[in-house]
Amino acid sequence: MSQKFTGTERYVATEDLMMAVNAAVTLARPLLVKGEPGTGKTQLAEEVAAALDKPLHRWHVKSTTKAQHGLYEYDAVSRLRDSQLGDAKVHDIGNYIVKGRLWEAFDSDRQAVLLIDEIDKADIEFPNDLLLELDRMEFFVHETRELVQARHRPVVVITSNNEKELPDAFLRRCFFHFIRFPDAETMTRIVAVHFPDLKRELLSEALTAFYKLRDVPGLKKKPSTSELLDWLKLLLAEDVPPEA
Repeated sequence: MSQKFTGTERYVATEDLMMAVNAAVTLARPLLVKGEPGTGKTQLAEEVAAALDKPLHRWHVKSTTKAQHGLYEYDAVSRLRDSQLGDAKVHDIGNYIVKGRLWEAFDSDRQAVLLIDEIDKADIEFPNDLLLELDRMEFFVHETRELVQARHRPVVVITSNNEKELPDAFLRRCFFHFIRFPDAETMTRIVAVHFPDLKRELLSEALTAFYKLRDVPGLKKKPSTSELLDWLKLLLAEDVPPEA
């Protein structure tokens, strides 16, 4: 029986999140995770890899990232330089093919977890350009006329901060989950993982102030889970009493 994701000692996963991860693994479909910044989307992939004992390949997307970067890049500049120096390795173009994160995950000896982080930062065509590769789990290297096929279909976790809408064709191929912001009970469990010896009075006062701040009308950027943890770390470092 395949191992199920149930969270880890460092990561508190809700029931619906555990169900989403395990459903995506069972269906062999990419898991698209959305949610406001600081809700643990990126860390989810890291914890899934740790919990299921699988290697992790991280592909952090930027505004300039193209889908091709995840497959491979041809280093023509290095080849030109080596040809000028008379290096014999220029005769094998394969020496100048640089593997991308997707290729690394495909080439893994055992099933890997591939994180495609903040996919919404890239150009709108980026998700569509990955459709074929994520469907067929293969791609063609034109320079070497090589067909690269995944040894084991990786567990693909894709995160989005919802900065822009993703194409419908891409969404249909993913198993979608929205990470809701933790309620007070879940947040208490999250804090306990990071600060197991935190005094109950300090936690209660901090959470009250934290959720009041999130409820301030018109606040464009609401404080996140990670910011709460940083705040508590500072309070403990300064030994601030709860009543302060």
